[in-house]
Formats: sequence, structure tokens, C-alpha cells
Amino acid sequence: MGVTPGVSFKAKPPEKGVFPLDHFGECKQVKEEYLDCLKKNETQAEICGTVAKIYLTCRMQKGLMAEQNLDELGFKGK
Repeated sequence: MGVTPGVSFKAKPPEKGVFPLDHFGECKQVKEEYLDCLKKNETQAEICGTVAKIYLTCRMQKGLMAEQNLDELGFKGK
């Protein structure tokens, strides 16, 4: 890995703040379903939208991410 002398990069914080890991596997099953869906569909996330919504809802219900309207996360009209 090379570094160009005199060039610096400024790290930006995540857009939504912290995103805690699911250490206790509270949403592990649905996460695995989502990853399987992505694998089966050549990483075309739009095909796996229903599972993605379930996963994000699980994370919100378990306090692993801030509550937010799914429309604001790109699921409007889906």
C-alpha cells in the first residue's frame, strides 16, 4: 500500500453516526437471509428490499440503530 508524499486524507464521520455491532446476534438470522439473497441475486440489492427492511426494522427494535422512517432510508413506495 503506497502513500503519496504531501497528500493527506481527512476522515469523515459516518453519515448516520454510530452503527453498533450485533454482538449478541439479535438480528443474525435475518442478516444471514439478506446476505443469502444478495448472493443468489448477484448483489442486486433492490431484489432483496423486503429482507433489508426486515433487517433494519430488527436493528431499530433492538436498539442497534436509531429509529428512523424506512422511507428516509430509501424504501419509499416499496
